Amino acid sequence: MTTLDRDIIDSQSYLQPMAMKLTRDTEEARELLQETMVKAIRYKSKFKEGTNLKGWMYTIMRNTFITKYHRVICRYTTVDTNDEGYKWDQMGRTVENEALGSLIMQDIQLAIHEVDEKFSRPFEMYFQGFKYKEIADHLNIPIGTVKNRIHQARTQLKQRLNSYAN
Repeated sequence: MTTLDRDIIDSQSYLQPMAMKLTRDTEEARELLQETMVKAIRYKSKFKEGTNLKGWMYTIMRNTFITKYHRVICRYTTVDTNDEGYKWDQMGRTVENEALGSLIMQDIQLAIHEVDEKFSRPFEMYFQGFKYKEIADHLNIPIGTVKNRIHQARTQLKQRLNSYAN
């Protein structure tokens, strides 16, 4: 057993609380922790020596949880392809009135347009899925500035949309 194998096995102590936080169920947390351990040992060749093992393990756990969650959601959701295009959710959740969602979205768009463009542009790009590096390259500014401007945009949007805070 290598030192990396031992470090991976020893990481269970700090991964257990994270598993409980994600699943909120003891049995599911144990299962998630076990799957994380198996993946970490299986893909240990991908781990770069000298990097953050704890962060690497957390990332494996989070991605495992997200993948499993998406599988469960897809399994219990059925889409009917009739003319009305109804969506059936067999897990018992309901869909809110789309008109209310549309009005909220209009308010969000208005709030975004009120934010100074030097803040809103990086925020919109980040929201569309661009990475910080891509935004920095596109706008020709440092990554730290990109992160700061996204933070500033979020802060301004929170202030403008505080009526929706619950």
